[in-house]
Amino acid sequence: MLPIDMSLNRAPQQLTHIHLMGICGTAMGSLAGMLQEKGFRVTGSDQAVYPPMSTFLAEQGIEIREGYRPEHLEPSPDLVVVGNVITAANPEAQEMIRKRLPFLSLPQALGHFFLGDKIPLVVTGTHGKTTTAALLASILDRAGLDPSFMIGGILKGYERNYRLGKGPYFVIEGDEYDTAFFDKGPKFLHYRPQMAVLTGIEYDHADIYPDLPSIQQAFARFLRILPPDGLLSVNEADEGARAILKEAPCPVETFGWGGRGLWSLEGLRHTDTGTAFDVYNRGRFWHRFSSPLSGRHNALNFISLLPILRRLGLSPEDMAKGLTAFQGVRRRQEVRGKEKGVTVIDDFAHHPTAVKETLSAVRNRYPGQRLIAVFEPRTNTSRRKVFQKDYVQAFNEADYVIVREAPGLEKIPEGERFSSSRLVDDLSASGKKAAYFPDTEAILDYLLKHLKEGDVVLIMSNGGFDHIHQRLLDALAAEERG
Repeated sequence: MLPIDMSLNRAPQQLTHIHLMGICGTAMGSLAGMLQEKGFRVTGSDQAVYPPMSTFLAEQGIEIREGYRPEHLEPSPDLVVVGNVITAANPEAQEMIRKRLPFLSLPQALGHFFLGDKIPLVVTGTHGKTTTAALLASILDRAGLDPSFMIGGILKGYERNYRLGKGPYFVIEGDEYDTAFFDKGPKFLHYRPQMAVLTGIEYDHADIYPDLPSIQQAFARFLRILPPDGLLSVNEADEGARAILKEAPCPVETFGWGGRGLWSLEGLRHTDTGTAFDVYNRGRFWHRFSSPLSGRHNALNFISLLPILRRLGLSPEDMAKGLTAFQGVRRRQEVRGKEKGVTVIDDFAHHPTAVKETLSAVRNRYPGQRLIAVFEPRTNTSRRKVFQKDYVQAFNEADYVIVREAPGLEKIPEGERFSSSRLVDDLSASGKKAAYFPDTEAILDYLLKHLKEGDVVLIMSNGGFDHIHQRLLDALAAEERG
């Protein structure tokens, strides 16, 4: 086993048993699988033990201990990895500190165990990180480079969000959220980037960042750790990103559309299977691509990778084949099914910009069909009123908007709370058909009474939304059977 020497509160030792607190989070569960593949005995604890992560961990033979209790650290593990969800008041964390056990955050553990002998390729930005990182990993794999990756969504075709490859590259989705209760700095500062993508910077994570400049400062810190011989690909059209480019010590290549950027998207065409578009490099035609992904934002996600892919030696033809073969990421414009002539789509969108771009992409994919947007404001930011007015314009492309009461509002200070009913009132005042519902059951009842053949239902939430997607499909199928 690997020796560990990171000032972990006690002397270096040979590790055999690693315990993960908050193991059922997407990233923590992935780390658990990676550590087990590396030969460690892995256990974990969590108070939210449910599928699909609980099923995945059980299939890997990883022991999960329900809840957070001091006795979960008996016998003492050699190392504890502390998830972002764990607070200093957590009883298991307090026992870890009392026993002076060595501990790391998830990003620290990823850097220590998996990045030391790899070349990290980090995808950052407010929007598009998951799809862009997944595209990069998939294209490299298709080109025979056998990359490792750890991404915030399940890649179709791999049916997991991590992989330990034998090639030199490690693709990581770089998150600006804070690291752990003992490290309030951004996660991506631990990822040792050699090359990076910055898709853009907007205000988000209102629970930890007070304003846009504070988020820009976090990204500026990330840019400063890029090496001089590295590479940064950045969105030319994004003002938030352009403002900090001087912090990058390495070459910078820009991307955009309509002639903006060294790499420019031109002639975007929507097709029955996705999109087609041309790419110009420094004003000259470079290559024509066909993509299975819908929307201009997804075409830009791909173009953001071209500087890195070219630096790594891929030809335009290699890139085109990898893009065409990309199967997508679960919960990103994922068609969950079609029943009784109604198409049900699942998407992770929650920020107003993501909602707007996703609706635009789905509208172009299903022209002439009624588009019903079902939205659950569930993130720490969307449950705050910071974007109360911005959401009104975000739903322009929808024919009908259904908004659920934000869950967990009691955790938000009363004066800062987002109002779903006020959003619906504002949408209605602007001429948009909209309705507010207090819970998922009421939404399902309404949809089943009003949906008709040809409708497209786009359900947007960063959570499970009470399994509304499958429940709706099952109910429609039952109606079809009579």
